[in-house]
Amino acid sequence: MQLSNPDAVRGRRVPVVEDGPTITHGGMAYGAGYVAAVAAGAAEIIDPRSAAVPMIKDVFQRYPHIGPVLPAIGYSSAQVQALEATINRAEADVVIAATPLNLAHLIRVNKSVVQASYEFVEAGAPTLGSLVDDFLARVQSKQEEAEQ
Repeated sequence: MQLSNPDAVRGRRVPVVEDGPTITHGGMAYGAGYVAAVAAGAAEIIDPRSAAVPMIKDVFQRYPHIGPVLPAIGYSSAQVQALEATINRAEADVVIAATPLNLAHLIRVNKSVVQASYEFVEAGAPTLGSLVDDFLARVQSKQEEAEQ
C-alpha cells in the first residue's frame, strides 16, 4: 500500500477513512489506510467516535468490531453528509482516505486528504482464483445432482 503524500502524514494526527463494506460487512477492524498511516509515521490515529454524528455512531454500534477507523458510508445523501460532518469535526491535521473513490471529489472537508492505494497480490497457495474455481465446481456439481 502507498500514500499519495506520505510526508503530509508523518508526525501528524490523522483520522483514517476505510472502505466501508470491508470494515463493516467484511468484519475487519481496520484496513489498508490504517496500515499505511502507521507505516508513514503518523503521530496519532484519531478514533473518529468522538467526532461521530448520530448516523455514524449507529454504524459503530451495529459493528462493534470496528477499530479506530471511519468506515466510508455513503449510499444516500444523508450518509454522505454524515461522513463529511464526522470528518470535519475530527480534531486532526490531515485525513487518510483508503476508499476506492476519491473522497475529496465527493465531500468537502476542512483538512487536506491523502489518498491510500493498494492492490491485491497473491501470496501463496491456495490462490484466490483456485478457491473460486473450487467453489464454482462444487456448486455446479450440486446443481447437476439436483437435476438428476
